[in-house]
Amino acid sequence: MRIAVCLTLLIALSAAAQPMAPPRHGVYVVAHRGAHRDAPENTLAACRKAIELGADFVEVDVRTTRDGHYVCVHNGSVDAYADGASGRVAEMTLAQVQALDIGSRVGPEWKDERIPTFEAMLDCCKDRIGVYLDLKDAPVADMARLIAARGMERQVMWYAGPAEFDKLRQCCPSCIPAPDPGPLQNLPPLIERFSPEVVTTVWEHHSAAMVVTCHAAGAMVIPDEDFGAVRADLAAGKTPRCWVEAVAWGSDGIQTDAPEELIAFLTAHAE
Repeated sequence: MRIAVCLTLLIALSAAAQPMAPPRHGVYVVAHRGAHRDAPENTLAACRKAIELGADFVEVDVRTTRDGHYVCVHNGSVDAYADGASGRVAEMTLAQVQALDIGSRVGPEWKDERIPTFEAMLDCCKDRIGVYLDLKDAPVADMARLIAARGMERQVMWYAGPAEFDKLRQCCPSCIPAPDPGPLQNLPPLIERFSPEVVTTVWEHHSAAMVVTCHAAGAMVIPDEDFGAVRADLAAGKTPRCWVEAVAWGSDGIQTDAPEELIAFLTAHAE
C-alpha cells in the first residue's frame, strides 16, 4: 500500500514539474469555442480547424446531460443550435443531445455535425492542441479523472470558480487552474490563495498593471479579447486595438474569435 501511494505521489509530482508547452507564436492563441467562424462552435470540426490553423488552445464549454454524460456545449439550452430544437441540456439524455444536427444551421457543408462528448474532444486534442476548459456544469472530480486517464493534466487549463479550484487542488494537484480575479483589486488575494500558474481575465478588467502583478507572482496572464471590438475592427480592415495593447503590455496569451487573423498579426509582429 505504501509503495502504491508513493508511486502515485511521484507520478503527480512529475506531472506537476512538467511545463506547459510553449506558445507557437510567442503568445498563446486560444481559439474561443474552437475556430468557430469556420465550423459550428464547440464541435470536433471547430477543434480540428483550430489545430490546422496552429492555435495553442481550444476553449471548450462542458455541461452534464440528464443521464450523467459530459458534452461540449456553451448554452444551457439547445434552442439556438438546431432548427426546431428546444430543451435544456441538463434535462436531456446524451442520445437526445447527439441526435441534433447542429451543423446545418451554420452551413450545408456542416450537415450532421453533432455536439461532442468531452471525452471525444479530449481525444481530438491530445498532444495536438491544449484545452482551455470552461467548466459550465460538470463535476471537478470526473473532469479530472477523464483528463488524467489520458495523461493530459498539463495540457488542460481550467476556468472555473474558487470552490471548484479548491476541489481541483485536492484531486489533481498537477492540473492547471486558471482563475479569473475580476477587477484588479481582487488579484492579490487570488494569487495568495491559489498561487496560480495562469490568470485569466476579460478585456474589461485587463491592463498593464495586471500583467505586471501576475508576472511578479510568477503567473502568466491570458485575457479574452474585446470580442465585439475585434469583430468591428476586422470588418473595417483594421488591426484590433486590443491585440496591439495586449502584446505591448506583455500578455502571455489571448482568447480570440479570430485565431487565423491573430496568428497572422503575431507572425507579422515578430518579424
